[in-house]
This record gives sequence, C-alpha cells and structure tokens, in this order.
Amino acid sequence: MTLRLYDTATRSVRDFVPMTPGQVSIYLCGLTVQSPPHIGHLRSAVNYDVLRRWLLHTGLEVTFVRNVTDVDDKILQKSLEQKRPFWAIAFENRLLLDRDYRSLNVLAPTYEPLATGHITEMHELIQTLIERGHAYAASGGDVYFDVLSYAAYGALSGQKPADMRSAGDAPDRDKRDGRDFALWKGVKADEPDDATWSSPWGEGRPGWHIECSAMARRYLGDEFDIHGGGLDLTFPHHENEIAQSKAAGLGFARHWVHHALLNLGESKMSKSLGNVIDLDSLVEQGIRPVEVRYYLASPHYRSRIDYTDEALREAAVAYRRIEGFVHRAAEVVGNGRPKAVPPAFADAMNDDLNTSAALAVVHDTIREGNTALAAGDEAGIRGALTAVRAMLGVLGLDPLDQAWGGNEGGNDLKPVVDSLVALALEQRAQARARKDWAAADSVRDQLKNAGIQVEDTPTGPRWTVGEH
Repeated sequence: MTLRLYDTATRSVRDFVPMTPGQVSIYLCGLTVQSPPHIGHLRSAVNYDVLRRWLLHTGLEVTFVRNVTDVDDKILQKSLEQKRPFWAIAFENRLLLDRDYRSLNVLAPTYEPLATGHITEMHELIQTLIERGHAYAASGGDVYFDVLSYAAYGALSGQKPADMRSAGDAPDRDKRDGRDFALWKGVKADEPDDATWSSPWGEGRPGWHIECSAMARRYLGDEFDIHGGGLDLTFPHHENEIAQSKAAGLGFARHWVHHALLNLGESKMSKSLGNVIDLDSLVEQGIRPVEVRYYLASPHYRSRIDYTDEALREAAVAYRRIEGFVHRAAEVVGNGRPKAVPPAFADAMNDDLNTSAALAVVHDTIREGNTALAAGDEAGIRGALTAVRAMLGVLGLDPLDQAWGGNEGGNDLKPVVDSLVALALEQRAQARARKDWAAADSVRDQLKNAGIQVEDTPTGPRWTVGEH
C-alpha cells in the first residue's frame, strides 16, 4: 500500500510520491526561540519524527530540515524587557529545546539552519521578487511583498484577499496596500542595536516569512517534497511562504502536512497566553519522557489534543503495560531482532499516519504475546516480541532502545529503576504539595540510601546514581 497523506493544499488525502525515487525531502517549520519549549511545541517534533521514521522504515532516504527562528519581533521584545542580547536569549532557549528533543528520542535533523545564518540567501530572494515586480522597497529601509501581484494568494488557507485585514507585521511606512507583508524590516529606534544587518535597502532585519523560503531553498533546492508545521501556521506564515517562493519562480513544496494543536482548556498552549506545561514539570510529577512521547504520538496527528492530567496519566499507564510485556518477554526469549511490522500496522501508518490505529495493532499483538507467556510458548513469545519492538521502533517508543536506557546486548534494569524512581519522586511531590515535609524528606533519604542522589533545581528534581 502506498503512503497516503493529507495535503492541505488540495484538502484531500492523496498518494505521496517522492519527487526523486527513493528519496524524500522535508522542511519543517521549527520554533521561534523566544522562550523555553512547552509540550505543545514538542507535539510537532514527535509527529514529524514519526513520519520520518516511517519513511526510513520503508527504505526511503530522508533529508529532514528543521529550522530555528532566532531573530523576530518576540525575541527582540524579550531582549528589551530582560536587558540581554537577543542572541543570548535565543541560544539559551535553543539549548533547552535540544535537550527536550533528546529526552523525547526525536532524531536529530539532517540540517538545522538558523535564520541569522542565512541573511545573504534572503537578500537574493528579495531582490528576485523586486525584479519580477512582486515586491517593492519603501521608506525607512522596508521591503514589502505585493500581495495582489500574486493571483493565487490565499489558495492554501482558502481565504480571499478581499476579506483580509492589514498584515500587521510592520509599520505601514509607505505600504501600497495594508495586506502587503514585510520581507525586510528597516532599522527602528526602539529595537536592539545589534539586531540589524546591512542590505541593499539599508540597515534592518528579515521578516519572518522570507526566512523559511530562503532556508528551504538553500538546503532542499527550488522544489521539495513535504513542508510541515502546525495548523496555526497555515495563515499567514505558510500562505506567505508559498506566495513569495512561487512568485520568485520556485516550485517550492509539493505536499503540505499540518498537525493539529495541543490545547489547554479552550485555547492553544501559548507562552503569550501564559497557559503552558513544559516537560520538566511533567517529569517532576513522575511522568517519564517516554510516556510523554507516547501521549503525544497516540492521537492522529490531525486530531486536536485537549490536555488533561488524567489523560496523560492514562497514557503513562498504557505505555507501562507495553513496557512490562517487552521486558517480561525479553527475559524469556532474549531481546530478539525486530524486522518487519505486521501488515495491519503498515496499513494504518500508510493511511495518513494513523498512529491511533497502529497502536491498536501493538496492543492486540501484546495480548497475543501475554497468552503465549502464560502458556510458555516460546515461539509465540518471540514472534510477538519482535513484532511489537518493530512497531515501537517506528514510533520511537521501543523500551529496549538505548535512548530510553535499553540495552540490545542483554537485560537492562535501567527502565525498571526509572519507573521506581519516578514513582518515588511522585510520592515526594505529593508530600511536598500537602506540606508534609517529613514524608518528603523520608522519600529523599530512602532514595539516597539506595544510591540515588536527588537534586532540586528550578525546573524540578533531577536524579543520578551516586555514592551511598
């Protein structure tokens, strides 16, 4: 069965056919690093990691580009508020982002370009647009894209230019039309002095949209297979990317994949709204990163997640059942060598990455494996274990993966220790919440006696194996 993916541009699930046989090129809009990441951001990373792993599993070579926006209005505002260089804020948050990606077993991208490292490419693209009559320089060093010059504007999002309001991404300094958006923003007195670059139109900095068009072209060429991102980026960001890229004569993305958002209450999780939950806070509550990944990967990527503590804990329990089977089976027949996935799992993944249906196959196979364990049927145990591990490997959730502390060479107790320590830390957190300091200290002392050192940090407890 051919992989079929929902394409936002055609509003249909259609066959995915790589531009170059055997090779896939993907550009994913990464984060703007004005603040530490939250689990809404991490959903994007996990969803596209699953897509990438499935493509790799089917034998395709994948070039995966995920950018970092390290200069924009929000970062500059933080710079002024905190009286710190914008690049220091961006770098600090990039480190936190990379840490969380590793914690969730997200594969490193093939390339991870920074916006500030591609100013030259942006200048070249802007100049092409000016020459083609799709952009114009205004006073103050601003350069705008002429929205009405591109007849197909609005096709991706289904909006009509006549219904659109002003772009609102730059002061209207000599804009020809309020809907035009900034490609280059001239220097402003109320922004940090070090956030400017020389350009043919004067000192300034890039607009957000031109950054991605320039970086995608630099690493994937004039045309590539898949452009991904959150549903909230469809307009204006991706609409503007399409307009400026195609107006410059580029083929750009052949397939548009958007994931739904993770909401808290009635609103999407957002730093600006102050309603965010980060990975550190979940770990402090006793939820392991592998369980967070399971929670984020379980729903279909186009289904909205309405976050609740109860749903997360149910996901953690479900994953622990999977983990328990894998470890029990491995104790009987060894770790095994996972290879092919069951046909039903492959069908689910090829059906627009239906991870929910794919995980149902995982749980069905585990039930068969548990029956084999009860009967002492080693052949049945081995068959179930290798199938389960193959499926979990595609989802990045194999308990025996070294990323989760597993050991392909033999039985490894680290996952068991992880679970026990997580349980103890959860009990300690509950004791602290009810101000039972004696109980909280008792849990910490017992862990210390077992050789586990607990350190309280601003982002939650950290534990390591130390001296008794």
